[in-house]
Amino acid sequence: MIKKLLIANRGEIALRILRACRELGVRTVAVHSTADRDLKHVRLADESVCIGPPSSTESYLNIPAIISAAEVTDADAIHPGYGFLSENADFAERVESSGFIFVGPRADTIRLMGDKISAKEAMIKTNVPCVPGSGGAIPENGKEALAMAKEIGYPVIIKASGGGGGRGMRVVEKGADLLESITLTKSEARSAFGNDVVYMEKYLQTPRHIEFQVLADSHGNAIHLCERDCSMQRRHQKVVEEAPAPGITAAQRKRMGDILTKACKDIGYRGAGTFEFLYENGEFYFIEMNTRLQVEHPVSELITGIDLVKQQLLVASGETLKIKQSDITPKGHSIECRINAEDPDTFMPSPGKVDRFHLPGGLGVRVDSHVYGGYTVPPYYDSMIGKLIVHAEDRASAIKRMQGALEEMVIEGIKTNIPLQQRIIKDEAFIAGGADIHYLEKKLGL
Repeated sequence: MIKKLLIANRGEIALRILRACRELGVRTVAVHSTADRDLKHVRLADESVCIGPPSSTESYLNIPAIISAAEVTDADAIHPGYGFLSENADFAERVESSGFIFVGPRADTIRLMGDKISAKEAMIKTNVPCVPGSGGAIPENGKEALAMAKEIGYPVIIKASGGGGGRGMRVVEKGADLLESITLTKSEARSAFGNDVVYMEKYLQTPRHIEFQVLADSHGNAIHLCERDCSMQRRHQKVVEEAPAPGITAAQRKRMGDILTKACKDIGYRGAGTFEFLYENGEFYFIEMNTRLQVEHPVSELITGIDLVKQQLLVASGETLKIKQSDITPKGHSIECRINAEDPDTFMPSPGKVDRFHLPGGLGVRVDSHVYGGYTVPPYYDSMIGKLIVHAEDRASAIKRMQGALEEMVIEGIKTNIPLQQRIIKDEAFIAGGADIHYLEKKLGL
């Protein structure tokens, strides 16, 4: 079993990992920038190491500094959390070549699934349903590209092979705009990801975002922990997530779950991961796999009763999964609202000192946050400062519970998106369930 873990992240996910370590008896090392010396998990960890100035490039993305911190503290494993270096294959490789355990998939798996083209090719081989498209890089020949788009059918979407986070994508409505759009997307991809390879897919008009949580060990065992609906999005960023997904039947869940657990075995997947799909007219279309823990993992934990971070640590320690697929039956319904330090109308970040911080409580209410009264939210990192999660016996009860919890939550001194979340959770389309990924932006007039 891992004895000492270095947490290569910050904020709520670092605290979440620390709590799992405490329950497993694993000692912890917190690394932090100079701006984060007062983070809650830094204060609670067994040891802490400053790895650089506020800039994430010089701290949380500084691989040599993180490896050095693991060496000087005699840690035997590193957990990357999400974001930062969590899906960086070079980092995973460096961690393991330096003699540490990387809590996550193998580097070659991260590379395979991190490139959208190779990921899609791998999924096609394992019979995972995919969006109709180019099946690889778009041909350099303009006439061939135009013929391909015509065969797929407009509208199409041009995507960067190395993209992510909603960047490196462009929708094309007609052939006259195709070649210019390809050129622009390639240029953006080269600048943002250092990789200008782009591919083409059919653009689905009103899909939902449905994803499946999976967990696999190093011994050929894999399970899924049901699906989540993450369709409430703004600029491709998730705002509200829930599990199970409204309208997905037990038969659909089993069919997709069987396909995805087999895919995990076929690609030799290890650890926690998420298969993301667009879902339209009763069909699933694979878009990508996140080879890490997701921000929204708590909703899956609450409907299954399984601690995903603990399972990550056990799998990384070489243990065999003790949970069988037959043990997984979704119980009740869970909803998560991301709480961001930002203006709820303009979405501008709102760093600063938190003067008052009051958390909601009661049966079925969970808050994952690193914030406390007197804490100063720095301007250097992502604006998410916490997650409010509820669980109840059914979806209608969960919505009511979330409405009450949002009313109770008080954060003063900075602006937050709590008013936006209150509007969403009372929205008729959200309450009805099944809204598509464009709904929220249209409602906000974006």
